[in-house]
Amino acid sequence: MHRRQFIAGSTAAATVALLPGEAFAQKGDAALTAAFDTIFADTVQNAPELATSLGLDKGANAGLRRKLGDGGPGALAKDLARARGHRARLTRINPASLSAQAKIDREVVLYSVDQAIVGPERFGLGSPQQPYRISQQDGAYFSLPDFLDTTHPIATADDASAYLDRLALVGRALDDDTAVQREQAAKGRLAPDFCLDLALAQMTKLRGASPADNGLTRSLVTRAREAKLTGDYGTRAARLVEQTVYPALDRQIAAVRQLRTKARSTAGLQAIPGGDAIYAAALAQATTTNFTPAEVHRMGLEQVADLSAQLDTILRGQGLTQGSVGARLAQLNKSPAQLYPDTDAGRAALLASLNTGNRAMQNRLAKAFSNAPDAPLEIRRVAPAIQDGASNGYYYRAPLDGSRPAIYWINLKSVADWPKYSLPALTYHEGVPGHHLQISTAQRAATHPLRKIAFFNAYLEGWALYAEQLADELGGFASPIERAGYLQSFLFRAARLVVDTGIHAQGWSREKATQYFVDTVGFARPRAQREIERYCVLVGQACSYKIGHASWLRARAEAQAIAGNKFDLKQFHDVLEAGAMPLVMLERLTAERARTARA
Repeated sequence: MHRRQFIAGSTAAATVALLPGEAFAQKGDAALTAAFDTIFADTVQNAPELATSLGLDKGANAGLRRKLGDGGPGALAKDLARARGHRARLTRINPASLSAQAKIDREVVLYSVDQAIVGPERFGLGSPQQPYRISQQDGAYFSLPDFLDTTHPIATADDASAYLDRLALVGRALDDDTAVQREQAAKGRLAPDFCLDLALAQMTKLRGASPADNGLTRSLVTRAREAKLTGDYGTRAARLVEQTVYPALDRQIAAVRQLRTKARSTAGLQAIPGGDAIYAAALAQATTTNFTPAEVHRMGLEQVADLSAQLDTILRGQGLTQGSVGARLAQLNKSPAQLYPDTDAGRAALLASLNTGNRAMQNRLAKAFSNAPDAPLEIRRVAPAIQDGASNGYYYRAPLDGSRPAIYWINLKSVADWPKYSLPALTYHEGVPGHHLQISTAQRAATHPLRKIAFFNAYLEGWALYAEQLADELGGFASPIERAGYLQSFLFRAARLVVDTGIHAQGWSREKATQYFVDTVGFARPRAQREIERYCVLVGQACSYKIGHASWLRARAEAQAIAGNKFDLKQFHDVLEAGAMPLVMLERLTAERARTARA
């Protein structure tokens, strides 16, 4: 999953308690709905990009399509004040007065709002998971060209005009990032030098084209032409790029180059002031648990050993007997039979295979789901302009109004990163029965929009890994070698537990972490190093997958134990209709539902 919008999981269920001086003043589901309406409207009004991504920049909110969010030096204080106001509004409502579903909804949203407070209040950061304003994964230079190209619609002349209004604000957003990064650097919060090098390379690529040939211009021109719009959009966009975007980008490049001279080479948060506390908070936020870094590291080592043993058996059955599991996977990855050609045609064939696999699994879902959605999904390659720093695969939800399909992105910088045996597991993770099914189910549910868009990485990524396992149960892996790809996917996520905690809590270098990945998972070194570099700046997120997966498995096992012969897998999966939630709530809710089924 990618682009973490709005709210993330909190650190402990205890955060739903009242703070000193607070008192219940309202009751009933209607009061909660009114509070949710106010919070949602306030959130949308202050997050124009979110409004567009959800399809809510229409009608009374149409002006938001012409704006970008405020990311300046004073924005964090405003965000904190809003979050505190949201919390006060929710805690005035007595949970004892609510229906069962409303109690769940209040707890989830309050849990989320509390976490929105943690980063600004404790650390002066938007989120402890993203401690650096500018990196190869963070910054307006990275996110806004992608947002304008993939999310801002161009169907009417008004859309194109709104695009130009937003393009005129990109320079301001770049300058805001530069100013905030300077402030953060003065506190020792600066990405490692190798991450800044990647960011500078991507900025330089963005700056390298002529204004008329820049992706910001070409996106508008191409899509306006496809929509049969008349008007000289190219000239107007190029002028904005030349007069506002490029000067701000030049200022940012100069600032980052200057900051780069003082940057450290060490990879982890331990090297920055307060880094241990930031990492603990990031890990708690990403996993919605209170596991310590040492506990997570140990879990990872144990899971790596178990999965490696399973893979050893399969690989020996395929005649791969020499060397470590990682070495044999690396050997398999280089097999010509497993590789698409490193050409445009090869990439097109790879994407076609993903679409075929997703549709085939869609046809199997009735075996495990009561009413699986069949929402449209586009599978696209990551834009070459950002592929050096982007994740290997991620998912964009569809807007709530259904005005565009969901998108599953795959980074095709190197087709060698994607041997054929590994692709089914990826598709089941990002498509169905993974992210696409889970998020489509949540968005169609009869819940408040706040619940539809609630984001808990451990829940979502845990489900996506569980979905890979479910796909195996549904016969989704056609051969032992494809099952090896599925187990390698799990091994990859288990190794993440080891390297993320190794980097940020045990002082591992980028080189040590990369070598561990190469030796353990069998990835080519360039892909392994890109993964490690991402964990250096997107902190703790890599641990959410396997922690979440373990929780989904515990929830299913306990539900089976409680319900006995009345356990129904389809009914268990109906919990998706309740929307995303922290793991502790997931396990509690599925147990309650199982007790109801037994009765």
